[in-house]
Amino acid sequence: MPITLPADLPAYDILTREGVMVMGSDAAAQQDIRPMRIGLLNLMPKKIQTETQFARLIGATPLQIDLHLIRMTEHQSKTTSAAHMDAFYRSFAEVEATGEKFDGLIITGAPIEHLEFSDVTYWDEIARVFAWTQTHVHSTFGVCWGGMAMMNYFHGIKKHALDAKAFGCFRHETIEHGSPYLRGFSDDFVMPVSRWTEVKQAEVDAAGLKTLLASDDAGPCLVEDVDHRALYIFNHFEYDSGTLKDEYDRDVDGGTPINVPMNYYPGDDPTQTPSNRWRSHAHLLYGNWISEIYLTTPYEMSKIGAETTDLRRSGSGSNDPVLD
Repeated sequence: MPITLPADLPAYDILTREGVMVMGSDAAAQQDIRPMRIGLLNLMPKKIQTETQFARLIGATPLQIDLHLIRMTEHQSKTTSAAHMDAFYRSFAEVEATGEKFDGLIITGAPIEHLEFSDVTYWDEIARVFAWTQTHVHSTFGVCWGGMAMMNYFHGIKKHALDAKAFGCFRHETIEHGSPYLRGFSDDFVMPVSRWTEVKQAEVDAAGLKTLLASDDAGPCLVEDVDHRALYIFNHFEYDSGTLKDEYDRDVDGGTPINVPMNYYPGDDPTQTPSNRWRSHAHLLYGNWISEIYLTTPYEMSKIGAETTDLRRSGSGSNDPVLD
């Protein structure tokens, strides 16, 4: 099954050329199934790049995905055209006012790590988003700053500044092999990391959260929060092959001190073309997340946020009815 995107969204043509199954909204409306409604709260400056990266991953499953692009209400993008934002995004205030519910929500990172959470201009609104997920979203995936912010809101876990930016492809280890989110994962693998802050494993443990993936060099990576139906990932499976290169070139051109991303370029030589060594695990993780949503979300969307039992085990999830 495809991911449903507006035919004039830039990601539509990009993913079609890559062989990802994409369907226009009109054609999707004619299919007699209930698609999985996934929201993307996009906090990144490069909106088109980010929405394409996540659409690529969640659109690679056998299920039909109905993707909804969401922005913060008052924050205005300086790097993406107003025409694009007006055409494809709704503000959180608009979404909240409708009372609609989502099977899944991805909250992206944001380049505001240097700020205390309370100093972020839209902190009050995003805190409202976090609370709203508990009644209107079946499963939430917080990425990088988005994940750290959710952990701070729900558990008071702090982010800690690093002495130097964690930047490059870091080796990670699978901690919880039995997790349904890690089906098919190798014992270890590499993943892009690009951040100035970290969370401490001891604080994650003290909050009663379960670490699924971790790195000796980069710390906890993927954390499960069962009570809030959430996953938090601090690194970047969604990155394209050249995303770290783009960040490195940007900082070099701007005179910002930055190390060559470790374990990324062949021979650590930035004149060489980097290769992608995380793509398969990226598709596994997001595919497993979509699969778990499909197996556990209520078929009647009005019940999202109201049913707290493990629907996959009780047999009352969407499993068969979604593709009725």
